[in-house]
Amino acid sequence: MRRAVRVIAAPLLLLPLGAGQDRVPAPRTIDLVITNGQVIDGTGTPARVAEVGVDGDRILYIGQRPRGITARRSIDARGLTVTPGFIDPHTHSGPDARAPDAARRQLANHLLQGVTSIAIGNDGGGERDIAALFARLVANPTGPNIASFTGFGTIRLHVVGNRDREPTTVELDTMKAHVARALCDGALGLSAGLYYAPQSFAKTPEVAALATVAARFNGIYETHLRDEGSASIGLIPAIDEAIAIAREGRLPLHIAHIKALGADVQGMAPKVIAHIATAQKSGVTITADQYPWEASSTSIAAALVPRRAQDGGAPAMVANLKALDPQLRKDMAEQLRIRGGPRAILMVSGPHKGQRLDALAAAWQLDPLDAAARILIADPGTSIASFNMTQSDIDAFARQPWVVGSSDATNGHPRRMGSFARGWRMFVREKKLMMPERFVQRSSGQTAAILGLPDRGILAPGKFADIAILDPASYAERATYDRPDTPSTGVRYVLVNGRIAVDKGQLTGTLAGRPLPKPRQPEWNCPA
Repeated sequence: MRRAVRVIAAPLLLLPLGAGQDRVPAPRTIDLVITNGQVIDGTGTPARVAEVGVDGDRILYIGQRPRGITARRSIDARGLTVTPGFIDPHTHSGPDARAPDAARRQLANHLLQGVTSIAIGNDGGGERDIAALFARLVANPTGPNIASFTGFGTIRLHVVGNRDREPTTVELDTMKAHVARALCDGALGLSAGLYYAPQSFAKTPEVAALATVAARFNGIYETHLRDEGSASIGLIPAIDEAIAIAREGRLPLHIAHIKALGADVQGMAPKVIAHIATAQKSGVTITADQYPWEASSTSIAAALVPRRAQDGGAPAMVANLKALDPQLRKDMAEQLRIRGGPRAILMVSGPHKGQRLDALAAAWQLDPLDAAARILIADPGTSIASFNMTQSDIDAFARQPWVVGSSDATNGHPRRMGSFARGWRMFVREKKLMMPERFVQRSSGQTAAILGLPDRGILAPGKFADIAILDPASYAERATYDRPDTPSTGVRYVLVNGRIAVDKGQLTGTLAGRPLPKPRQPEWNCPA
């Protein structure tokens, strides 16, 4: 049985009945105290040694323990760092969150990195019926808290289908109505993945029309750019498109997993940063998230097959690949070049998991493009890791005050198990690219502010008790491209809504996560 939310309203000190007497402490036993830890509160302010008191699902105090307080349990955090639970703004953990299996819903990959809240529905894949999603999460709780976007791709596919055409006026109005309903039911905003078919068939004004609706309900526009390199319109034009959508829609822009992807744009991070800074100065609110890995991950279809060959969905694509006409072969060869060639493509799902495209082509005595076509025809959904980013670009984006951490968690890639832990190891402990306080801020409080999650991401009295306690010397990823499912190390304790989800480094099986709908405002004109 889940605990009811407890509102901390009772005073710690009570006035006795006798007039003129001094106030005396009222004895009180609370659930937990965390002692002797180095507290980093998520605001960016300097760390300090302080005690944290937790009762029910809220933080009761930070600092000196009020007189008369005792606790049912005490955790000695000497030598450890106490932080807000981290918030992951970009995941693909929706299938796990919705799974009937409680072990999957635990989302151990997030908890064992100290992540206590995640967003799902990214890249345009968010559900249309947000109310039904949250109702399901109430009935079948998860390990971390769950917030969600509604998806441009999901809505467009439902209304227009898997076709390269513009919506009719009636269809566009229907899509707008879906966005309004989802935002009123608590979606964070509208996510898009214009890189992917059939979303790639949409022109800019269509997306802007839906973003304008999201803006009416305090939503944000979160996007996987139409191009993160040189696959279609180019990286800078894709950023300009996203800025134009945000400017026309009058809502904040959040760029998903910002990067410079591929041989033609490596080293372009400084130019991208300067370009975004110009737009920010003009009044557009722009933030982004990133994961600290040199390999991206997507489907091999998205990476290599031009969108015109995907018009009509997977069956049409397979038919085109079986024919593999000279123009399609030429276009796929160009995409493979951009991705770094066949050696840079690692299969991370399906029967060829763990093998690179060049090795498969050699084993089959095929040209790499014919090998790719064989894989796609057999399984159009095959996923890959693609080694096409540089560490210098990753570091440059990490330094920006408007960039926060994320995982883009997908199966088969180590980012699912280790992005936050790797970020701490690389950026804080080894490279000293940022102070611990900045890392925690970009992993918690700043992310909560971007997503619009009240009372999350900061350690302060009255806030929800989402807390991570980690060993700063050993917090690190262990997942690799060969062993992508290896858990991270260094997280000793995790609390979600005041309940212990990780105890002495071990999962407890507690499913204390809650849905996190964006609060509805009274002035919103929501559909009936």
